Amino acid sequence: MPTLEPHHLLPPLARFAAARRGWVAFSGGLDSTVLLHALAALGSRLPFALRAVHVDHGLQAAAAQWARHCARVCGDLGVPLATLTVSAHAAPGESPEAAARAARYGALAGLLEPDDLILAAHHQDDQAETLLLALLRGSGVHGLAAMPADSPLGVGRLVRPLLGYRRGDLHEYAVRAGLAWVEDPSNATLDLDRNLLRHEILPRLRARWPAAASTIARSARHCAEAAHLVDGTAAELSARLATGDGTLSIPGLRVLAPAHCRAVLRYWIRERGLSVPDQVHLERVRCEVLAARADADPLVAWPGTEIRRYRERLFALRPLPPPPAADLVLDWSSGADLELPSGLGRLARLPTCVDDGLARPIQVRFAVPGARLRPHPRGPSRSLKNLFQEAGVPAWLRCYVPLIFAGDELIAVPGLGPRDDRSTPAWFDHPWPGLVGWD
Repeated sequence: MPTLEPHHLLPPLARFAAARRGWVAFSGGLDSTVLLHALAALGSRLPFALRAVHVDHGLQAAAAQWARHCARVCGDLGVPLATLTVSAHAAPGESPEAAARAARYGALAGLLEPDDLILAAHHQDDQAETLLLALLRGSGVHGLAAMPADSPLGVGRLVRPLLGYRRGDLHEYAVRAGLAWVEDPSNATLDLDRNLLRHEILPRLRARWPAAASTIARSARHCAEAAHLVDGTAAELSARLATGDGTLSIPGLRVLAPAHCRAVLRYWIRERGLSVPDQVHLERVRCEVLAARADADPLVAWPGTEIRRYRERLFALRPLPPPPAADLVLDWSSGADLELPSGLGRLARLPTCVDDGLARPIQVRFAVPGARLRPHPRGPSRSLKNLFQEAGVPAWLRCYVPLIFAGDELIAVPGLGPRDDRSTPAWFDHPWPGLVGWD
């Protein structure tokens, strides 16, 4: 393998000629310091404007010192730097490493504009570690494909131009260029799986098989090709089973062979931007949710994702918040926009709204038993449950729908009526656009 030189990075970056800005994910460590220095050395030969971004997770006592170091390095190189601060605390059942990674990539995705790139300094040894970890976790071909050379991230792309180089190549470049970098003390903690592989397992593998990192990385590329073929088949099947509202047909899923069903579920969940389940949760979806009675209300959840069903349709969504308290009453007599609790959205009066005959206090409640609504001004009142059923609102979502009362009378429900647009508020900015037939 040739010695790493800045101009070696031009060919893999040439296909991003349409990119406006390239943001180096700059931690201040060895790898990202080498990548930033090499790209800065290319100057105007880069197809994009070079930037750097530092993510402060707030997990290390020296985090502020690292941020100052990154600012000094970028200042010396003449590269503009953005610093993002994230909260990386792990949720129940989530590893600290996964929480930090999710927070980091979420922040980076939020930074990007169309045609922007995030440039990450992952290298061949990182790739080998990632594949070995996936293998030890029993991952399928997508996990064993490890890290792609580039992939979507938000509205931009995540690019890894150093995957063909070993950690030793980067260290040799840094020494030759006289670079200074920070060392994260957590990188030496053998309690972390990746560190154990890095410091104890991979050195022993290289001692026996010197090309271990490159051959493992080659296996990752083979798995990536296999994953691409699986995704092609899953995409075709998903298109056939799609119901037009982001859900999948449960009867259609039931007739698929188990392997095809699992591939479709993984692909569909991933395409919706949700976390892909492990084998146990995936089998629960297949064997519990798909096989449940048509009137059942099963739920399979894992961090970041919930799978539910309604009327032979399969829903994948981010976890719903706790429902509003049954005795919650919100005053809306002012008519100003009303923010609903728990991030449920916002209520606003339509421009044509008039309050004829509504001298009673206007209140917002939730999940009122036995509530009835007159969906048409001169029609009879009807059970709210029946109206929800006709509108296709899933039973598990109804307790979140705001109900507008004048005194003790239910006068409006967003999307259900009344339908003369005279006194009906509009519920917008709610968390489930397209999930049900009313927005």
